[in-house]
Amino acid sequence: MDISLAVRTFIAVFVLADALGNVPIFLALTKGMEPSERSGVINRAALVATAVLVGFTFLGQPILTYLHISTASLEVAGGLLLLLIALDMLRGELDEPEVNQERDVAITPLALPLLAGPGTLTTVMLLVSDQPTLGTYASVVVGIVTAMLITWFIMGQSARIDQLIGHEGGVIATKLLGFLLAALAIEIGAGGLKELLSSTAVAGWGAGLS
Repeated sequence: MDISLAVRTFIAVFVLADALGNVPIFLALTKGMEPSERSGVINRAALVATAVLVGFTFLGQPILTYLHISTASLEVAGGLLLLLIALDMLRGELDEPEVNQERDVAITPLALPLLAGPGTLTTVMLLVSDQPTLGTYASVVVGIVTAMLITWFIMGQSARIDQLIGHEGGVIATKLLGFLLAALAIEIGAGGLKELLSSTAVAGWGAGLS
């Protein structure tokens, strides 16, 4: 197993899930619930989000192959998407979901898209697309599960965390995580862009020889 890849996956998934920043949203979604009901929502949301992310880890490469999308193109697009999300986090412009108690809030919007949104799904696909080996899949899955376990714990302590850090603390945490995500997004996008430029140069050189 690649420890470095597992750590990168953990950081990306944990940052994108933004458990600390989403504490006020989670409390609003579960307002009026008994402690046992709230615990059930937390458990279902964490399980669904983890299952979806793990599923995309294994289905990502077949999807790319079917759509004839290169890894480099996905890296550039994914880097841009993550950068946009990071900028929204830094500016405090993330959309808050509409609270609707008539649906299971554990599935939507908590699991999807708050915990496992488009950026997170794209990221796990990217992380396994370069070297789709058994070790790579294992590393990414370990990173996902670890990140979601910590996210699950934070959600379970949401009421205490809200009292401890307050609204301003949540905003600060989101901005710090957004800065970290921006750096990761640039690294991913730059790697893809470098590969695209390299392949273009090689193709041009080959065309010149012919």
